[in-house]
Amino acid sequence: MTVKQVLIVDDEPDIRELLELTLGRMDLETRAAADVKEAKQFLKDFEFDLCLTDMRLPDGNGIDLVRDMQETHPNLPVAVITAYGNMETAVDALKAGAFDFVSKPLDINDLRNIVRSALRVNETSGDSSSGAKTKPGTTAAHRMLGVSEAINKVRSMIEKLSRGQAPVYISGDSGTGKELAAKLIHDLGPRANKPFIAINCGAVPEALMESEFFGHKKGSFTGAIQDKQGLFQAADGGTLFLDEVGDLPLHMQVKLLRAIQEKNVRPIGAQAETRVDIRVLSATHKNLQNLVGEGKFRQDLYYRLNVIELMLPGLRERSEDVPGLAEFLIQKLAENHGIDTPEITDKAMTALKQYDFPGNVRELENILERAITLCESGEITIVDLQLPATRGSAEGDKQSSSLAEQTASATDEPLDDYIQRVERTAIEDALEKAGQNKTAAAKILGITFRALRYKLEKLGIE
Repeated sequence: MTVKQVLIVDDEPDIRELLELTLGRMDLETRAAADVKEAKQFLKDFEFDLCLTDMRLPDGNGIDLVRDMQETHPNLPVAVITAYGNMETAVDALKAGAFDFVSKPLDINDLRNIVRSALRVNETSGDSSSGAKTKPGTTAAHRMLGVSEAINKVRSMIEKLSRGQAPVYISGDSGTGKELAAKLIHDLGPRANKPFIAINCGAVPEALMESEFFGHKKGSFTGAIQDKQGLFQAADGGTLFLDEVGDLPLHMQVKLLRAIQEKNVRPIGAQAETRVDIRVLSATHKNLQNLVGEGKFRQDLYYRLNVIELMLPGLRERSEDVPGLAEFLIQKLAENHGIDTPEITDKAMTALKQYDFPGNVRELENILERAITLCESGEITIVDLQLPATRGSAEGDKQSSSLAEQTASATDEPLDDYIQRVERTAIEDALEKAGQNKTAAAKILGITFRALRYKLEKLGIE
């Protein structure tokens, strides 16, 4: 078994000695450089699996060294040693491409965790050569479907982000696959064999948030009948994905910021803090910068979460991906329903490619699930899709226009809930106008009786 090689760059002899001693006990071989010039010479003469560098060096700084190594040794993880409490410098290092950072005075346990995670990076990429070029990951390729340039850029970015530990802010409209992107970053990285914990911040009652995030001790409040582990503890060693992070109230934003910076959490009712080692990924469909400007989101937390931003394109920006996604989803939905996979007509596929998809991939899946239920003879037609542009009456077109206007004014409600609410209102109004006659109500809505029956069952309308 080949012994892993680590390059140490620090101008303080005591720090170099401490690092060499600690890494030596982890069965790692080390070479120590006192400045940038010596470090670059070592990089030319030897191959390394990890580099640990101080920020302040006699002939340069750690961030410049990180940037240089991103060009010359893109697969070599670099961990930066920063001054205690200097989070701004640490964030700058992460943005420059550093794998992670450790603060002085050095915490040996933190150091060992970072070293172990960094050494797993090249193991997961399948190539430990420090000068090797990154190869496209087949995992990302087959789980994030598409052939467009936009989605290829996303896949490439995901593979790059998976090799580091920097917090990533995933932005994009609802339904673009933000949780899938977060899961891919986790699965392709060194934490893949550790937990991936996802939470929708907007779905947790405000009174329970602190307990959900950090846990509590038995008897700490009414109803706390036993100790409870929080999400931070559950994700220890792995990844915590905070979806809809823009919905967090201000008091929780303060507690979250401290937990991320200090890597410590204190369960409600506990006397001592608990150390946690997690990577934080976050996402929201809201514009966090606007929320910061409105005073609804802390600026310091925003910059701590948004070290690197991953923007996911809407489906309307990659229409060439619609056929492949549609075929995949139809097959998956048919398997879930236990039926033969239906074919989709050319006209129906053309209609899908021309549709704007305000709800993105999630909306595409909902449309196809409805179409599979409505289609006959194993063929999905343009009528089965029930797209706004294909509705068969002026009343239906009028309602589509009304829906679009209402959609433009809806800002906070999740798209799926909003669409169901609008559909329920329209159906109930049509039934009332038709005297509860379903056939007549279907004509008012501009849909088939079968489609109305499907919607009634889906929405639970008696």
